[in-house]
This record gives sequence, structure tokens and C-alpha cells, in this order.
Amino acid sequence: MSNTTSEIGEFDAEATSPEQKTRSRAAQFVFWGLLLAFLAAAPFFLYPVFVMQLLCFALFAAAFNLLIGFTGLLSFGHAAFFGGAAYIAGHVLKVWGFPPILGIVSGMLFAAALGWVVGALAIRRQGIYFAMITLALAQIVYFFALQMPFTGGEDGLQGIPRGHLLGIFDLNDPFAMYYFVAAIFLVGFLAIYRIIHSPFGQVLQAIRENEPRALSLGYNVDRFKLLAFVLSAALAGLAGSTKAMVFQFASLTDAHWQMSGEVILMTLLGGMGTIFGPVVGAFIVVTLQHVLSGIGSWVQVVIGATFIACVLLFRRGIVGEIARLLRISSL
Repeated sequence: MSNTTSEIGEFDAEATSPEQKTRSRAAQFVFWGLLLAFLAAAPFFLYPVFVMQLLCFALFAAAFNLLIGFTGLLSFGHAAFFGGAAYIAGHVLKVWGFPPILGIVSGMLFAAALGWVVGALAIRRQGIYFAMITLALAQIVYFFALQMPFTGGEDGLQGIPRGHLLGIFDLNDPFAMYYFVAAIFLVGFLAIYRIIHSPFGQVLQAIRENEPRALSLGYNVDRFKLLAFVLSAALAGLAGSTKAMVFQFASLTDAHWQMSGEVILMTLLGGMGTIFGPVVGAFIVVTLQHVLSGIGSWVQVVIGATFIACVLLFRRGIVGEIARLLRISSL
């Protein structure tokens, strides 16, 4: 096993020198510091609900990046996990009276189970066929969300209670809810960070770079891809469940194919295959949607133009280009 693990390291396209590793650690330390400082101070100078929306979509984009950026699998159906978890979490919180943490965990577990079903079917194909299967199955989930009685149909699932955290903290208080969401974001993002830097994450990157060679080294490629898909779906479900609690509402928009397109946009804009890129991309897209909401549907034109400009000027995404300029291997 040690021999194959060492050979997996050869998949790294750029051999990193000690100096590059030092610069990479320093840059990551700076990004972590900025992120933690923002999380601590944000509710004092920004609208807390807006920042919570940022964090939910940042976690969603980071979860999607785990699949496309580090495994090389493009899913057009991740809105199914995001929206499906929102509905399940909202239902168990509103109808069954679950406490907040159990409600969010219920949505996350549903997304993981759905991810296993979708992934088991989709990984039988590759490339555009894989993407189309995920889109088709996601549209089935959207149809169920439209037709099932408990979802509220076109009206959505409204009046989702936030409840009390551990029976003590009233999550109807904006600051208490904000720090609860910030903690969820940090736990999810740290989990993704740990997965990326684990031996399991190295195998995923090996599959992304050269799947036949990873297969020749004795790795069960399909099993690794399925597990990556389930983890990505579960973390997307965590983001969707949290968003449902923040807005106390789950709607068809959360499960629509356009939501899958938005998370792809966030990931590519920030930097696919980077650690912090999806977070930056989500912050940019959600901020533009918020600031330009007054111009109606034209906001999509502005976001599209921004995306085109970034693709032309920053082919690796914003964070990817920063890493290239600093000559570091990862950021």
C-alpha cells in the first residue's frame, strides 16, 4: 500500500520545492486569518441575514468543488441535494418539532442518501453523459418537490421555526442565529479542507488527473468516486438545510436546475480546484445579486458579463490566478 501511495504523489503536476510549500502555508494562513476575522466581525457592519446567505452558498460551492475540482466529476444536478435537504429539514422542524441540530442533520442525511442513489447510477458513465444523468435525476427531484403535498408546491414550505439551540439560545435572535450558521460553515469547510489533504483526497486528485493509472495501481475508482459524490451531496445538503432555517422558507428555486448553474458559476469564478476559490466566488455572485437586485432580471446579464470577463482575464479563477502570481501550489 505504501508503494501505491507514493506513486499517487507523482500525479502532482508541479513538484513543490520547500520554498513553494512555505509560501503556500503562509498564503493559506493569511486566507484563514481573513476568513475568521470576517466571520467574527461581519454581523456588526453587515446585515446578518445577508452574511448568513453568503455562508450558506459558500459552503454549497465548496461542497460542489470537492466533486468537480478535486475528483473531476461535473454534476448538473447538485441543486437536488441543496433543495431536497432544505425541504426535509424544514418539514422535520415544522411538523415533527425536531430541535435545530437534528433538523439540519436530517436534511444532510437525506442528501447523503439521495447522493448515493444518484451517484451509483451516474458514475456508470463519464463526461457529458455523467453530467446529463445528474441533471435528469435532479429534475425528477424537482418534480417531486412540485407535486408532493408537504412541500407546499409553488408556494414553498413556509414558516419553518428556528427554535432554541440546546434549549438555551434563541435562534430567532439574529446574532445567535448568525454565529450558529458561522459555526456550521466552519465545520463543513474544515471537513472539506481535511478531506482534500487526506490520503483519500490524494486518491481523488489522482483519479481526476489520470483515472486509468489510478485504476492500474489497484484503487477501486468507482468506489472512490461514489464516496466523493456522497460526501459532496451531504455537504451540499448541510448548506441547504441551514439556508432553510435562515430564511424559514424552502422553495422550488432551491431545487431548480438554475441553482445548479449558479453553483457552477461560483466555483469557476473563484477558482475550480482551489481551496478558497469557491468561497470567494460565492461571495462575489451573492453580493452582486444583492446589490443589483433593483434592476430585476438584468442582474443575470451583469453576472454573466462578469463571468465572461473573469474567464477571459483569469482562466484559473480569481484565487487560482492569485496562487499563480504568488507561485504557490495550492490556495
